[in-house]
Amino acid sequence: MHLGERIADWYAAGHRDLPWRRPGFPAWGTLVSEFMLQQTPVARVIPTLERWLTRWPTPAALAAEPPGEAVRAWERLGYPRRALNLHGAATAIAQRHGDVVPADVDALLALPGVGPYTARAVAAFAYGIRTPVVDTNVRRVLARVVRGEGEAGPPRTRAELAEMEALLPADPERARLVNAGAMELGQTVCTARSPRCAECPLADVCAWRAAGYPAYTGPRAAVQKQYEGSDRQVRGLVLRELRGSDTPVPLAVVEGLWPDAGQLARAVDGLVRDGLAVRAGDELLLP
Repeated sequence: MHLGERIADWYAAGHRDLPWRRPGFPAWGTLVSEFMLQQTPVARVIPTLERWLTRWPTPAALAAEPPGEAVRAWERLGYPRRALNLHGAATAIAQRHGDVVPADVDALLALPGVGPYTARAVAAFAYGIRTPVVDTNVRRVLARVVRGEGEAGPPRTRAELAEMEALLPADPERARLVNAGAMELGQTVCTARSPRCAECPLADVCAWRAAGYPAYTGPRAAVQKQYEGSDRQVRGLVLRELRGSDTPVPLAVVEGLWPDAGQLARAVDGLVRDGLAVRAGDELLLP
């Protein structure tokens, strides 16, 4: 059986019940979930996603509020710039697309904060468009099963999209199952540290397994810097203070959040530059 068909059959036989996989889940919800899932675990996303869609069931509903409200409601998901981008995308959809999330990949790419992965994911999962969707988990499955490498290494977008494209059946619905199935396989079975090869539907055709699980010797992606003590941690402390206040926060209060004045000033300047905070005299507030 074709490799893609195996993945589709495995996924169709049973998978995790996630909100964005349920029948009738709106395209707007799919777009919001994809923004939230960038670098954030599924378990942390689900409750925030549900609150967002209750409060803002359409792009226009979010666009009608100040962007600072999106940042406030982002809570502890991390990388809050995504909240601003999502607000910008909602505004563009409301103004340019009649409040309907577009299905075309190029139109999706034109939205603020939407990159190649998110555009293809929304097109494939919300609208059933036959297009390859490649995330970190899919990259790992492709590296092991197709290329016989233990790790995916740095992204090779064009080559990896071509590898995934080759796995997609001609039928769009089956192709959607392959895209979703490859992600599920990488998330739950072909995991980075402890792959459960005995449970894998592709074990007998996996190039990495056939080669005896050779150690990866290729180039590696850059390692993320430690969070504790980083500028990112300080930015998070300042944003948490702003999110928790319904009024502007005096800079004197902000200055008491972190002992290193230079690092704190750098973090505040970065938040203002990124549009996540606004200076108003001697006070700081959400946009």
